[in-house]
Amino acid sequence: MSAPTPTGAAPPAAHAAGRFYRALRLAVLVPVARLRFLFVLGAIGVLIVKWDDLVAWYEKYARPAAGAGAVDHDHQYFCPMHPTVVRDTNKDKCPICFMPLSKRKKGEVGGGEALPAGTVSRVQLSPYRIALAGVRTTPVEYHALTREITTVGTVEFDERRLKAVAARVKGRIDTLRVNQTGQMVHAGDPLAELYSPDLVVTVQNLLDARSSANAVGERLARDRLKLWGIDDKQVEEIATAGKPVTHLTIRSPIDGHVLKKYVREGQYVEEGGPLFDVADLSTVWVQAQLYEDDLAFLPAGGHNPATGKPDFALEATAATRAFPGRPFTGTLSFLFPHIDAETRTLTVRFDVPNAKHELRPGMTATVTLKLGSDLQAKTPAGSRLQTRDGKTLAVPEASVIDTGARKVVYRQSLPDTFDGVLVELGAKLHAADGAVFYPVVSGLDEGDRVVAAGSFLIDAETRLNPAVGSTYIGGSSGGKGGAAVVRPTTPVDRDLKAAAGLRLLPPDERKVAESQVWCPVQRDRLGVMGKPVKVKSPDGRPLYVCCELCRTDAETNPPEMFGRVEELKRTRTAPDSVASASAVPVLTPAQVVKVRAGLDKLVPDDRKRAFAQRLCPIQEKPLGLMGKPIEVPLDGGAVFVCCKSCVDDAKADPKGVRKKADEFKKLPPILPGGTP
Repeated sequence: MSAPTPTGAAPPAAHAAGRFYRALRLAVLVPVARLRFLFVLGAIGVLIVKWDDLVAWYEKYARPAAGAGAVDHDHQYFCPMHPTVVRDTNKDKCPICFMPLSKRKKGEVGGGEALPAGTVSRVQLSPYRIALAGVRTTPVEYHALTREITTVGTVEFDERRLKAVAARVKGRIDTLRVNQTGQMVHAGDPLAELYSPDLVVTVQNLLDARSSANAVGERLARDRLKLWGIDDKQVEEIATAGKPVTHLTIRSPIDGHVLKKYVREGQYVEEGGPLFDVADLSTVWVQAQLYEDDLAFLPAGGHNPATGKPDFALEATAATRAFPGRPFTGTLSFLFPHIDAETRTLTVRFDVPNAKHELRPGMTATVTLKLGSDLQAKTPAGSRLQTRDGKTLAVPEASVIDTGARKVVYRQSLPDTFDGVLVELGAKLHAADGAVFYPVVSGLDEGDRVVAAGSFLIDAETRLNPAVGSTYIGGSSGGKGGAAVVRPTTPVDRDLKAAAGLRLLPPDERKVAESQVWCPVQRDRLGVMGKPVKVKSPDGRPLYVCCELCRTDAETNPPEMFGRVEELKRTRTAPDSVASASAVPVLTPAQVVKVRAGLDKLVPDDRKRAFAQRLCPIQEKPLGLMGKPIEVPLDGGAVFVCCKSCVDDAKADPKGVRKKADEFKKLPPILPGGTP
């Protein structure tokens, strides 16, 4: 028999299970427990690596059904005030004026006027920034202008005034009366004494024929002496004296300088041998070099066969280093028929008087050619210019932005709006006072106002993000007394802006809009927001609103709009500011909702103060209409403005802004019920 199991002891099977559990724990569970931290780190690493795949998987199965929040590819959102601002969503605001964006179909321009043909950019600046940047405009007008071509030239001898003195009979030079090069001589002055046996024989023949009354022989002798340069007076003296002459006197044919002496005393010369070269410097040539680009400014035509000069008169002014500030004036006498192949220039020649012999051949000169309006019209380049009464339509040089590929001029379409217009211009012209202008070939009309100062700053504004770039124009110069010196208030001139907006309409439409005066939706003057928009009415009567944003409201109920126009004409005048009680804006239901929504974004205390202020002191629009008002701390208090673009203008004139805000507090409540 087996021994009995002690009381309270575990059976053998239990001991085996316990041993198995302990072995499993030591072999598996303990290592797993110790490695759990590594497993967690590995899982996190896998999650990071596969995050994009997990997100894509989630969006694939969590995306709403088609049409429930899908992007509308047929519509886009734009700013009615700045049609160039276009977005695919209405969550953004206009970066220039911070107004909400409006919806329109893609490709549709009815919801906002696109930039006109030839306009490459448009920028809108606040009056304060215009003053800060020193922007000035000038009208495009006709000016009396001349074309100036400046080049280099040299002083040369007038070849027509060069004389060569030669021996007309062979003989020996016994005496040189002029024995140095460069000596000044006058016509008839003796230059040399020439002994010639032929002269002795001829004179003796003359005397013999005279004594024997041989008229034929005397005449032949006289003719031979004249051919040798002895005039009638000298021949008569020889015949009267009855003595033979052994030497022939060589005399100067002109007044001038001896350029070269070919003989010395005692030298024998042959008939026709050179003795002297004499040059008359009372007139000299100035030969200038014109580049091929300047040839289009020379009048067409050849040379006059009688005079050898061109068919047109052209003056030139030469300035030399020897006589700075002293001009020498001459007239065009010859144009070379060919271009120099090496220098690619055309040589032109001018006759310049030189009575005092101050211009010496070999001098260099700066030559300036001036072509007046009459002469420009005869040139190939000047025939394209717009001229009237001898004047040329032109813009100042400072107005032109030349990028190399194109030329842009900023035209003022509204008092605060500037359009970059592509223009075709001619070459530079100069006014009588030295001002430089560019003649207008196309792109601008007479009367257009263009930026004459500050155009480069406006061009920089258009090349930057409009919202960020506006901080650069007129920004701090980093030194004392920089931009901070401009601190006067610069309010918008509503009369000027309204008139400029109305001028954008055709003449017949402008008269109708001027008679309407008011926008029935915004209850503001037509033109202050740019070119008024024409609205179609069922009965065909013309109706205008201030901007595209008002078109839908006006077309919804035209009879009400016409009635509102008549009411505005009876109850209002055209104020310069909305600060008068009669000009308190009347809001539409939609605008009331916008104002309340904007004010509700403020904390309660700020909402009460913004409601009490009523209007933005810069834009003079209801606070909240453009979103959450912004509080601007100023010296002595704080005011609310409608948007970020008004902050700098408010800080520029703290006293004026606070005063205007206090005046607005006296106006009747704008919201219905008089509660915020």
